Amino acid sequence: MKRNMLKSTLALTTGLLIAGAASAFAADSETDFKAAYAAAEAANKEAASLRNQWTTTAAALTAAKKAAESGNFDQAVAESKQAEALAKASIYQAESEKGAWKALEIH
Repeated sequence: MKRNMLKSTLALTTGLLIAGAASAFAADSETDFKAAYAAAEAANKEAASLRNQWTTTAAALTAAKKAAESGNFDQAVAESKQAEALAKASIYQAESEKGAWKALEIH
């Protein structure tokens, strides 16, 4: 009887440890998503201030939010990072084209 009780206690403890680890992993994923999404939004706002927001950035942000709402934080992080990369590319484009008109001017 003591052996069965020990096995039950061990099984319960193991189950609780696994459940705790899984929820801690999910919390880290959610935290990672929030950080990645915030970085993407900040880059997108900078692109907006330069008047060069891309529609693909907005689509990636929407996809990231939907993935997070469904609990797929790995996908949400990936979409957020994609959105940030797109926003940074649009910032680069806006900054590089500021003086590009000078090269097109007839001399």
